Amino acid sequence: QVQLVESGGGLVQAGGSLRLSCAVSGQTFSSYAMGWFRQAPGKEREFVSGIDGSGHYTYYANSVKGRFTISRDNAKNTAYLQMNSLKPEDTAVYYCAADLRTSYSVSYFPSAYDYWGQGTQVTVSS
Repeated sequence: QVQLVESGGGLVQAGGSLRLSCAVSGQTFSSYAMGWFRQAPGKEREFVSGIDGSGHYTYYANSVKGRFTISRDNAKNTAYLQMNSLKPEDTAVYYCAADLRTSYSVSYFPSAYDYWGQGTQVTVSS
């Protein structure tokens, strides 16, 4: 069993920054890939960013590329999403997720992920 707990969401003005954290417990953290997704009201859950088990390979949705940075600290069993230059359209509930199938590849599809956090609200005001 793997448990994920997100933190770091909140209300920020456009152009501001937030850092989300995802603390993970239950299995060897470095053995699986991690993803961040978001879901805005009335929209489907969408891929934001992903990172492989080693932390060497990262992936981003085009909408956040150059503004968001994903990272992980395998010693602390924690994944991070640094969000800069936030825009109102970034407003959503953000979820971290663990893909226990693989350490090496990152999926863009929510169905590939085995475990999810509870979500944290990010609101960007204009």
